[in-house]
Amino acid sequence: MPGLVAPPEAPPLRVDVPDDGASQIRRTADDPDPPREPRVASPGPKKTPSPTPGSSRVRSAERGSSSAGKRRLSLERPGSAASAAGSALRDLPAVMDETALDNPDLGPFLLKLARGAIVSGEGPSKALEYAIRASQSLERCGGEERRLELAMSLHVAAAIYSGLGRHEEAVAALERAVAATDPALGPDHALAAFSGYMQLGDTHAVAGRMEQSIACYTKGLEIQIEALGDGDPRVAETCRYLAEAHVQAMQFEEAERLCRKTLEIHREHSPPASLEEAADRRLMALICEAKGDHESALEHLVLASMALIANGQDVDVAAVDVGIGDTYLALARFDEAVFSYQKALTVFKSTKGDNHPSVAAVLVRLADLYYKTGKIRESKSYCENALRIYAKPVPGSSNEDIAGGMMEIAAIYEAMNEPDEALKLLQKALKLMEDAPGQWSTVAGIEAQMGVMYYMVGKYGEARSSFESAVAKLRASGERKSAFFGVLLNQMGLACVQLFKIDEAAALFEEARAVLEQECGTSHPDTLGVYSNLAATYDAMGRVGEAIEILEHVLKLREEKLGTANPDVDDEKKRLTELLKEAGRSRNRKPKSLENLLVTNSQRIRKEVTRRWSGLGFKS
Repeated sequence: MPGLVAPPEAPPLRVDVPDDGASQIRRTADDPDPPREPRVASPGPKKTPSPTPGSSRVRSAERGSSSAGKRRLSLERPGSAASAAGSALRDLPAVMDETALDNPDLGPFLLKLARGAIVSGEGPSKALEYAIRASQSLERCGGEERRLELAMSLHVAAAIYSGLGRHEEAVAALERAVAATDPALGPDHALAAFSGYMQLGDTHAVAGRMEQSIACYTKGLEIQIEALGDGDPRVAETCRYLAEAHVQAMQFEEAERLCRKTLEIHREHSPPASLEEAADRRLMALICEAKGDHESALEHLVLASMALIANGQDVDVAAVDVGIGDTYLALARFDEAVFSYQKALTVFKSTKGDNHPSVAAVLVRLADLYYKTGKIRESKSYCENALRIYAKPVPGSSNEDIAGGMMEIAAIYEAMNEPDEALKLLQKALKLMEDAPGQWSTVAGIEAQMGVMYYMVGKYGEARSSFESAVAKLRASGERKSAFFGVLLNQMGLACVQLFKIDEAAALFEEARAVLEQECGTSHPDTLGVYSNLAATYDAMGRVGEAIEILEHVLKLREEKLGTANPDVDDEKKRLTELLKEAGRSRNRKPKSLENLLVTNSQRIRKEVTRRWSGLGFKS
């Protein structure tokens, strides 16, 4: 999470989370080291920006550390009280009498023991026991003056729970911690509440609950703005952090608003062409690209590249060059895209070696470019070279990077009409990512892409299972309000149609309609496609009146948007005419009617789904 901050005139509390996941809060006035400026992290992965950028933020949550970096605070000095407390660890009984918890001095003492256990490397279990006992004692007899120490002990316990993978217990501890603070009582309480909400948001993110995570980050930002004002540079850091979370949840409008605020603050407080501005512009480019505004994305990427060049960040410049190449490719400016990719490839090979995943990622982009320009042989060659790197990655390579590369190659094989090869790669990618914490959206994207592959080869049962698993993960992670979720529901409905599960298909199309009307509007092509599918399903169920009503609405919208001579308009007219003719006949028709009505639209929607997955970042 962002570095913890406080008004300059107040001695700020700090939460230090060591590598083992423990968290400590103390005053910086006790630390002889001078304060450091926060280190600003890049807002997205070092590879080309994609609309699922939260990897840097989620990795931060997994480590329990700030995205801006933190100092490790020394908790023991020779002859200090903490050192003496550490020597008492051996003397504390394993099972403490509950009546001893009523001692008002016991809570702070146990909190010191918890910190000492962390520093001495005794393991998380002992530190967790002390932290829990400390919180119990402080709750029983601490009073108002000990509320901050109670929050400290709960932060320590929550961080240890997170490090052990016990996220639900971490959430419960952090909820108690933020309840123990009151920002109205002064800057110390405000800071403790801010850190608690941000840590709680990180914990929800690791557990895949993006909606709750964003709510906690938003509350933390509100507390920080109340304490520091809305123009403080430290507020900009939190705004960018929250914007990343919104991008991961595919809430691009809110992400853009926050990122613009971050840019405004940094333009006011930072020198021209600063690294902070470069990071902001890379995130803004990612958002613009996800919204389809490639010209604006290109402008932000060029400005970010200039700032990075001015600061001598050659590797980051190469990463931005990859993003520039992607934007040129989206604009069909193929020669300029090749030039940008080749520049990045040269830098990555010289700085990271020929077998680094960054090199493979550029090879995959070149493969995609050559496929789109009709050079199939060159495209396959680049795919094979990238797969050789992914098969034997260099030590320290990220599973997320490798899985993302495999997903992109699978998409190219899919476009080449080689679904079996695509499925093999997706299965490998799924195996790499299925146990990764905080990556439910990525796993859902892989499963959704596998569902499309199964659908293409006629394995509708497997397709439905893959879609169902992806839908369940997106529901659990709070992404059920995104356009992608609506498209996925529609595709699952089509799989159910092929399996003659008509009632289930109708329910899925109805939910997809509600989501896409909210996210895309009633005249968007995806929404119109769902309308057509729902009308066909109602017709097959004998609900002809509702089917006619929907088709009349679709026909009107298509004529307004596309004109009367468009092929899609002709298709809708034929369907509507057929239904109107049959309206007076027996409504007990065979399921074949459904297949006739859906076949054309099913193929169109399937292609549209594949395109949208690429554009929305599920292929990192």
